[in-house]
Amino acid sequence: MTSAYAITVRTRAAYAPPVARVVEVIKRLALGRALRSERQHQQLLPKRLALPIFASDPLSSVAYATQEILLVLTLAGMVYVQLASWITAAVAALLAIVVISYRQVVHAYPGGGGSYAVVSANLGPSAGLVVAAALLVDYVMTVAVSIASGVDNIISAVPGLHEHRVVLAVGFVALLATLNLRGVRESGRIFAVPTYLFIGSVLVMCAIGLARWVAGEAPVAETAAGGIRPEPGYADLGGLALLVLLLRAFSSGCTALTGVEAISNGVPAFRRPKARNAAATLAIMGLIAVTMFAGVTALALITGVHIAADPCRLTGQAQDCATRPQRTVIAQVAAAVFGGDGSAGFYLVQAATALVLVLAANTAFNGLPLLASTLAQHRYLPQQLHTRGDRLAFSNGILALAVVAGLILWAFQASVTHLIHLYILGVFTSFTLSQAGMVRHWNTMLRGESDPALRRRHRNTRAINAVGGTVTALVLVVVLATKFTGGAYLAVAAGALLWVTMRGIRRHYDAVTEELAVRDPADLAAAPSHILTLVMVPRIDAPTLHAVGYARAFRSDRLEAVTVAIDREETKALVAQWDALGIDVALKVLDSPYREVTRPLTSYVRSLPRRSPRDVVNVVFAEYVVGRWWENPLHNQTARWLRSQLALIPGVAVIGVPWQMSSSRRLAARPGGRAPGAVRRGEPDPRHASRV
Repeated sequence: MTSAYAITVRTRAAYAPPVARVVEVIKRLALGRALRSERQHQQLLPKRLALPIFASDPLSSVAYATQEILLVLTLAGMVYVQLASWITAAVAALLAIVVISYRQVVHAYPGGGGSYAVVSANLGPSAGLVVAAALLVDYVMTVAVSIASGVDNIISAVPGLHEHRVVLAVGFVALLATLNLRGVRESGRIFAVPTYLFIGSVLVMCAIGLARWVAGEAPVAETAAGGIRPEPGYADLGGLALLVLLLRAFSSGCTALTGVEAISNGVPAFRRPKARNAAATLAIMGLIAVTMFAGVTALALITGVHIAADPCRLTGQAQDCATRPQRTVIAQVAAAVFGGDGSAGFYLVQAATALVLVLAANTAFNGLPLLASTLAQHRYLPQQLHTRGDRLAFSNGILALAVVAGLILWAFQASVTHLIHLYILGVFTSFTLSQAGMVRHWNTMLRGESDPALRRRHRNTRAINAVGGTVTALVLVVVLATKFTGGAYLAVAAGALLWVTMRGIRRHYDAVTEELAVRDPADLAAAPSHILTLVMVPRIDAPTLHAVGYARAFRSDRLEAVTVAIDREETKALVAQWDALGIDVALKVLDSPYREVTRPLTSYVRSLPRRSPRDVVNVVFAEYVVGRWWENPLHNQTARWLRSQLALIPGVAVIGVPWQMSSSRRLAARPGGRAPGAVRRGEPDPRHASRV
């Protein structure tokens, strides 16, 4: 019975319709040839490729972290803008603490999984799912915010594209998904050049700008001559109101920390020694990110960049301020440092920034599929997310991320200002819980360790994680308090929904495992007591008679042909033809007063007497195998519906017997195809030989 079903499925694959072949050609052109499983080790990454793959998000965050700080501070006008330097220093210190803490995670859990693995092992599965849900939400927001910010920088250089921002953003999501579907190593080569170009151009810009400032020729931004009017209610802040403003600015600046955990999630993707290489990459990433973040903020203050959430609050602006796109902070700094917006340096920085911001989403395209694969392996997500695609990437996770991120960009019109409030909440949730889990991990290690040197080392690393956990917990409270009403509640709701969904999926898989458990192997493996075989006879033709011959091979205890009488005259003619052919199989006619096929047949199958629970009823029918895409909806529709309904009846096996039509035979005769019947004979398909 199983082999017959396999015959049907494999035959359909062998005789793919022309549209499927066209899709396959396009797929191969976009993704490349499928890779054998044995080549998975060739996808492991050296540090030079791992940095742009796993760290492009935190590195690129410097392009908008300073801007987000200034956007909050300028709500009160120009009075508090100079406080941006102190907020930047606090964010940089927090970034250093988090990087050092995650280096401990990498060494303690080299198997990957990052925060999820740490928290699940030390604080329990429920807490681990909290981290997983938070990270999944934040990975999606990483794609949305990074690409929206990249589009902003493109528009800063080419304002005419402002009306097409959503199309550009969704297009970049599709492009990134395609590149990642080609495989981790290949996407790393593609992303390495823009990432290193961005790092180099920003560092050069910072060096030139600071050198000019030291020499007494400080660069001046195009908006420096104007001012900023405070928002109503933000003038003359003091006491608690000022503290709230500073905390809001700090929480917005903490976007610079997004993506830091991706390296700890992806340790298995590194070359050996995996943990050491991952920890080194993490340290390099932290050093570069802090340097660039501090440099951009310093230059923004030196050049006198003015930026506001509402461009019309900027004094000295054109009359069309409400519709005219506002230049980003890094664009204004680059124009000031390199001598105008027509300079080569300006366009280099803008191009590199736009590219790296778009490619920064790659951190999520690598992090989310890895995390989803781990969750699927633990049965918290559909098991298809644990399967690698043709290029050994987790294709289903990549596609799911692309679809969700594209919908969010469309819903929020690719606006960084609107999206940023949904961002970074999950990051600090995972930071806090993972550091708490690491403290518990070191406590466990200390209880079983007698070596004084190792005990001293464990105490030191525990102290690092304790400090990291305490600081990130405080930041989590600040971020939640300052962003909740602005839109963070949506991220909280999405995380809660994911948590409930994942627990439900795990309960379902556990229940299925319990239901399918083998309790009596001898009984399950025993042959059926009696076999009753029914052959569907909708008409008398070659495929139907072929199905009758196939049914004879079962040597059933009872063999019967069945037809449903929808039209009385046609049924009489069919019975007469059956008798005239002398077929020695009884033909039973099922009455159908309402011209149905499914209900009379299923009712008859249910009514068949069975002397033992192990009795089996085989329902056999002919299926047409066609070679043209437009032929599929014209055939086998009744058979497919019957299969779905009969499969619900216990003890019934539904068997489709393939009959190759001339269009499928012509398809098989082409180079690389197989002759009809090759599947039944077990001959391999040369077109799929590379996947065997």
